[in-house]
Amino acid sequence: MLKIYKGTAVTEIKVLFLGDVYARAGKDAVRVMMPALREKYKPDVVIANGENIAGGFGITENLAQKLFRYGVDVITLGNHTWNKRDELGNALDVYENLLRPANYPPGNPGHGWTIFSTEDSVKVGVINLMGRVYMPVIDCPFRIGRDIVEKIRRETKIIIVDFHAEATSEKVAMGHYLDGLVSAVVGTHTHIQTADEKILPGGTAYITDCGMTGPHDSVIGVKKNIVIEHFLRSVQMRFEPASGGVRIQGVFIKIDAATGFAKHIERVDIPVELFD
Repeated sequence: MLKIYKGTAVTEIKVLFLGDVYARAGKDAVRVMMPALREKYKPDVVIANGENIAGGFGITENLAQKLFRYGVDVITLGNHTWNKRDELGNALDVYENLLRPANYPPGNPGHGWTIFSTEDSVKVGVINLMGRVYMPVIDCPFRIGRDIVEKIRRETKIIIVDFHAEATSEKVAMGHYLDGLVSAVVGTHTHIQTADEKILPGGTAYITDCGMTGPHDSVIGVKKNIVIEHFLRSVQMRFEPASGGVRIQGVFIKIDAATGFAKHIERVDIPVELFD
């Protein structure tokens, strides 16, 4: 059954999800490459994890505004949400499409999910959740995620989940837990793109980690010599963002507009030439 929006039959929704946008190199990569990405993939919605955009730790209101101007429709965050609290201000309450993990305890500013409307007025739910294994102690992402999914499904079956988590086991479990209830579960946080993209038996697209948009001549975004020294000496070091080997990473997903089930998922991994 075709769904009709604005007089046009919409059969599928295309989603471009960009992995953790890291520091200046990642921000500039999004700015430079977004027109080409939109031309290549023709996405109906662009989602980007932006929790590392401010020098590798956190996000500011100004940087969130820039990502929106560059063409990102929804920004998700993670464990570094609050690192730039003063410069973030009340942006989490102001911007409907700037999400922090929904399973932070009640009383925190902001919100963890939204329903985005495409140009054809198709509703796309986006949920931001954070894992608890080797991560800050917060509320259960499984129970809270399921409750949110049930709320969104009253309006749309097209739902994308950013699961910002450390442990692969927790991510895989979340994928199976929500299989058949959401369109995609996309893992973020580790900055290392995994090669396990698939469509699960219930129709949910899944990848353990979609990677990092930023400097790959690094240790997950940080200058190599600093991290090596940190491991050699077992002392705290001031991490500084690297700048070389910039790549855009993420996933591209096609979703059946009527059922909300994924039809296709592929990794995105594109080298970027940046010029000052």
